[in-house]
Amino acid sequence: MAVPFRKVSKTSKRMRRTHLKKEVGALTKCPKCGATIRPHRACPKCGYYKGNEVIKKEESAE
Repeated sequence: MAVPFRKVSKTSKRMRRTHLKKEVGALTKCPKCGATIRPHRACPKCGYYKGNEVIKKEESAE
């Protein structure tokens, strides 16, 4: 089996791993209610997508 000839330093190891970090996904605002949602999806708060109601939401009497 191949074994590394020298120990990889902490700096070299961390420099190699700098590209493995997680990225924040894209977020947009719902034009109907202003909630933060992922793009190209129906809003879970109001149920609208592209100006059309696609999910029926019951209005709560508060």
